[in-house]
Amino acid sequence: MPITPTFPGVYIDELPSAVRTIIGVPTSVAAFVGTAPRGVTNVAVHITSWEDYEQQFGGLDPASDLSYAVWQFYQNGGSEAEIVRVFGTAQPTTPPSGTGQPAAEDTTPPPAAARAKIVLPAGPTLNAAGEGTWANGTLLARVDYNTVKDELNQLYNLTVHDRTSKVTEQYLNVSIDKNSPRTLGNVIASSTLIGSVENAERRPTAHSSAGLEDGQDPFQDTTKKDIWYTEAGQGANGPTPRRADYLGDKVQQTGMYALLETDIFNMLCLPGAPGLIGGAQSVLDDAIKFCVDRRAMLIVDPDPQWQAPDVVAKAVKADGFVMNNDFARNAALYFPQVKQPDPKQENFVRNFPPCGMIAGTWARTDVQRGVWKAPAGTEATLNGVSGLTVRLTDLQNGVLNPLGVNCLRGMPSVGNVIWGARTQRGADVLANQWKYLPVRRLALFIEESLFRGTQWVVFEPNDEPLWSSIRLNVGAFMNNLFRQGAFQGRTPKDAYLVKCDATNNPQNDIDRGIVNILVGFAPLKPAEFVLIHIQQLAGQIQV
Repeated sequence: MPITPTFPGVYIDELPSAVRTIIGVPTSVAAFVGTAPRGVTNVAVHITSWEDYEQQFGGLDPASDLSYAVWQFYQNGGSEAEIVRVFGTAQPTTPPSGTGQPAAEDTTPPPAAARAKIVLPAGPTLNAAGEGTWANGTLLARVDYNTVKDELNQLYNLTVHDRTSKVTEQYLNVSIDKNSPRTLGNVIASSTLIGSVENAERRPTAHSSAGLEDGQDPFQDTTKKDIWYTEAGQGANGPTPRRADYLGDKVQQTGMYALLETDIFNMLCLPGAPGLIGGAQSVLDDAIKFCVDRRAMLIVDPDPQWQAPDVVAKAVKADGFVMNNDFARNAALYFPQVKQPDPKQENFVRNFPPCGMIAGTWARTDVQRGVWKAPAGTEATLNGVSGLTVRLTDLQNGVLNPLGVNCLRGMPSVGNVIWGARTQRGADVLANQWKYLPVRRLALFIEESLFRGTQWVVFEPNDEPLWSSIRLNVGAFMNNLFRQGAFQGRTPKDAYLVKCDATNNPQNDIDRGIVNILVGFAPLKPAEFVLIHIQQLAGQIQV
């Protein structure tokens, strides 16, 4: 603040620094949307390992394409992921009027998905964290009164245990006073086992813990006089999820739009039904638009019916192809499916969509080389893959690559690798600036980093001191990328441009409250085609 000198002497004035460091955002956070055997629903859960997924969503399940995709993501080098579990809502069995289809014989609607319940004697009812049968008979609760001094008899302790995951949660000094911060609804807010409660103002009856030795598990005794179970049949899986269940509601942030609650994700995977091209459940069109809004990339799985390159080429070039639009610059399509032993089915080799493996390989490449390196080539090996559903030749690869289809190839001595790095706007005929995947991903990384790193500019005085500070900080960020090898050019002047001065900020824009920042960069293009020219030289001929 300005100093007003009033006496002779020395005054110290601390001036604000013009340096505001811009930090690069993460580039390899994967988001997965699908069904799982257990866990919370319509909520984005952040995990950092396969063990996290097993604990919260139940591990591998042959009925869950999501579980295998996440497993393959961590097999191939993934680190962080956002998981959204969806469930099916009840649907009528009779077709809508005007469809011309006969009514189904069984007009009984399928059972709706429901959460398992624990009814505590004379107390509240605990609802499991997510819909499904996963908690039936496995989620247990215990109550005791070993609380702090409680003259009004308003406190109790609640312990919840999951016999499947072995997770135990204990809540001490729970109060039935609705004005207390220790009410049951408040203390379970962070629970991974209990999602909601009914009749929270009731104080449940405690059971005797007599006879337990120090350190003994109180849930070892399975008699009903000591343990309360979820009531059999209360939890239900519901019908098969429909397109509306996967897509969800943007306002209520359910389904895919539960990812709106996340801070950031860079890759979106829709393993199984929601990601099938042309399938009745497909949400690809909405997913691509969602990825554009969130500066993320959609990894698209091939149609299981594609068993030949000419079929793929015909589908991609069709007028009604779901990704024939400009939003597809944020999507990448891979072909074919992969084969892998299934540990849940005696290691029987099954076909899997490759999106989880692709996302893991992207993440591994980002760590080892940077987001500007194409996640393809001999380094982009697919771990855990025993084979591919279609073995492509060079000539067949040459048909699909110019169409923007990234091929998975089996290479001698190298193994199964990713052999393509184009977006879905990467067809040669389009001549699109976002043809290459690493160029698009680098641009999204820079955009998101600058978007977050320049928030301080808002409401600052719009004149040369501000412009100078912007050039300093944005230039420092771009120079750091240049020194890491992210751009073409031998000098910073050749590699990038940061412009914010009077030439691109006319008075008319200043009057409207606008500050213009121009950031340009020279991206590295992947070397798709290596041409080796061999010439036979004549001998030492004397002229």
